[in-house]
Amino acid sequence: MLRIYCREAERLVLHNDAEAFSAADPVLWYDLVNPTTGESRQVEQALGISMPTRDEMEEIELSARLYQEDGAEFMTLTALTKLDGDEPVKTPVTFILKGLTLVTVRYADPKPFAIFSSRALRPNGHGNSCGEEIMLGIMEAIVDRLADVLERIGNDIDGISREVFRGKSKTSAKKTNDLQSLIEQLGQKGDFLSGVRESLVSISRLVAYHAALENAARKPSKETRQLIKMLQRDASSLGDHATFLSGKINFLLDATLGLINLEQNQIIKIFTVASVVFLPPTLVASVYGMNFEVMPELKWVGGYPWAVLLMILSAALPFLYFKRRGWL
Repeated sequence: MLRIYCREAERLVLHNDAEAFSAADPVLWYDLVNPTTGESRQVEQALGISMPTRDEMEEIELSARLYQEDGAEFMTLTALTKLDGDEPVKTPVTFILKGLTLVTVRYADPKPFAIFSSRALRPNGHGNSCGEEIMLGIMEAIVDRLADVLERIGNDIDGISREVFRGKSKTSAKKTNDLQSLIEQLGQKGDFLSGVRESLVSISRLVAYHAALENAARKPSKETRQLIKMLQRDASSLGDHATFLSGKINFLLDATLGLINLEQNQIIKIFTVASVVFLPPTLVASVYGMNFEVMPELKWVGGYPWAVLLMILSAALPFLYFKRRGWL
């Protein structure tokens, strides 16, 4: 799909029919979503550039993501889709700046693109005068979206923390099952945070690269400089916050595993104490179960009650001792 945005009356206007679009109109933004070969060729002919393939966009080398070619800037970042669920999907998004025109190439539809375009198309929307402003506006929407996601993850982690340290279960088995479920939730949040951090790092690199090229080529406007600095500051602070949340997740994982070990040790301790308690009566029963000819207790009238009483005492004394020490 190819969406073409032009500027008319101080706002962006969308031309859905790319084939009927007049090349004479000033284009600020070509938005390619899962582009066909014909759509990619149309943009290439209009701007005199070579579009990167999907495999090239997914390469992780810095030289393959940030470079100049045919008088244009090619910049690729890692965006996240399906952020409303627990399993976000990473997708590369390429920004191509040539002159005043921006080209975006993507194979998914991250929500910030729809948010930015809806704002820009309003009659009283922000007047985007060039492709650079559109690119920075899109990245600002992406950063805002990631900030909301980090806030939600932080609240979820706080809830998990309360479950770990203040959860009250009636039985140890139920508590262990609850802790195992919390480990799975923490693992999901950790994977989520890894994707968010990767996206923030790619945004920081892209903005820094673009700022360096812009300063070398021409003097940017005051508004552009402020927006670039704000994006760099926000991406850096959100990256630090994501690192903090990752550390908190690791702490909760260690604490949860420690609590599970304590529960398991408690169970093992009960079996150990029980075996120690029943060891003396087992010894008494074994002694009186021997088939010796000379065994005076066998001829006693109270021999059997004596043996039973001795076994009870030998079991009760260790039990009372362990109980007093708090081991039971």
